[in-house]
Amino acid sequence: MKVFTYVLIALALGLIIFNITLLDFSNLFEGNSMVALIGIAASLCAICILLIFRMSKIIDEKTRE
Repeated sequence: MKVFTYVLIALALGLIIFNITLLDFSNLFEGNSMVALIGIAASLCAICILLIFRMSKIIDEKTRE
């Protein structure tokens, strides 16, 4: 499960990098730039959720000991 979460975090980081390349800094809130911003925000949310999940697994393992 540890490797799986790290793979998903790496994929989310890859999506962030890809969406940054789609940004048009002269018109951030129009067209494809808006879609890219939404993709960046969704990827950041996914990373936060995965980190919370990873921390909960670490806490669960420590309380079982």
